[in-house]
Amino acid sequence: MTEEDDNKDRRPESTVLRRALAVVAGKLIIGAAGLLTGVRAIWSGTTPRAEQTLYFANHTSHGDFVLLWATLPPDLRALTRPVAGQDYWMASKVRQFIGADVFNALMIRRDGSGQGENPVEQMKEALDGGDSLIMFPEGTRNTGDEILLPLKSGLYHLARACPNVRLVPVWIENLKRVLPKGTLVPIPLACTVRYGTPMRLEEGEDKNAFIARARAAMLDLRPEYDRLPEQEKAAAATP
Repeated sequence: MTEEDDNKDRRPESTVLRRALAVVAGKLIIGAAGLLTGVRAIWSGTTPRAEQTLYFANHTSHGDFVLLWATLPPDLRALTRPVAGQDYWMASKVRQFIGADVFNALMIRRDGSGQGENPVEQMKEALDGGDSLIMFPEGTRNTGDEILLPLKSGLYHLARACPNVRLVPVWIENLKRVLPKGTLVPIPLACTVRYGTPMRLEEGEDKNAFIARARAAMLDLRPEYDRLPEQEKAAAATP
């Protein structure tokens, strides 16, 4: 028996072990997320449903999709893939294992080289294949002071290409404070994942109108205390 044949014989066992490790790692990650953030889900405009769904959320941390994924019921979690940056999640063996094996993430190339598949086409193929997805329409992490970065047009193109997929806006609260940019040790704080009312692309609705409506749907999910500064500014500007 050659070394190649020996490796082939070991692959099935290795694959089973890797899958078992991924299941255990997933449970540990969910448990750790619960201990650090006490994360809870608020389904204010919908309920968990066994329907194909595109969850679109604000993005402030690499841990965003972990919290959203963790708050889904187990049966939905198994069918839902986060859309993740290939440059980050494939940068090391550990990240690759977590991203690909634990979360079954859809890896998107973000280096701007123009090589590889178009990200929107990748997401469309996954949706056409029956997956549900978690995406961040800002396109990158919001590490500044803006409440929400401008949304990219990909959400519109997916809504147009996959009209039967539920579009659920999501607001992830407080995670930016739990894991600030550049820190290695998380700061324990309570986090909430708020799910809003499903929406869809209306007949004749153009890109700008849809993106503005999706952005408003996300911002409307913020808790009252997060809106207070804006209200105070508006009041101060009123004669």
